[in-house]
Amino acid sequence: MLVYTTYPSLVEAEQAGRAIVAMRLAACVNILPGMVSHYWWQGEVVRGEEVVMLLKTRASLADKVCAAVRERHPYDTPAILTLPLEWVDPAYHAWI
Repeated sequence: MLVYTTYPSLVEAEQAGRAIVAMRLAACVNILPGMVSHYWWQGEVVRGEEVVMLLKTRASLADKVCAAVRERHPYDTPAILTLPLEWVDPAYHAWI
């Protein structure tokens, strides 16, 4: 399973991601800086620069991963989405 979220900065994403991996809730975290977002917030369209985080985990840990992301997130309403996987290479799946 993948868990998708965004953070306002690379530093915050790295701190949260490293902690979640250290807790063994995710096998790997990918952090992708440089995303530009346009979204509705408090009645207006806002532009923001964000960092994407993809967390690779098992479906059985998804609730714990989402809770750990929420606990370490600076946003009032963070985007936390779980994405089930249709296929994963068997060797990679075993590693996760």
